[in-house]
Amino acid sequence: QALKALSYNMKLGIGGVVTFKNGKIDRFLNQISLSEIVLETDAPYLAPVPYRGKRNESSYLVEVLNKVAEIFHTTPAEIAEITTRNSKDIFGI
Repeated sequence: QALKALSYNMKLGIGGVVTFKNGKIDRFLNQISLSEIVLETDAPYLAPVPYRGKRNESSYLVEVLNKVAEIFHTTPAEIAEITTRNSKDIFGI
């Protein structure tokens, strides 16, 4: 499904599910170029671990950021820089 979305020139929005034990996103995410990924909250739903079950909010995005950095074996700063640039490209800013 991810490759199909990318074939339509879309980006993949990665949210709290990436932190879930059975979310399965971590099994393939590192096979996708970081240039194709943006981070999202899915707020008010799908809060990341350790806030799972609570109302999701923007401040929890750091948990998604940290998990994506772990998956790509890089720093949260690098992930933040790349995914911020990707989101700006989407919105033309």
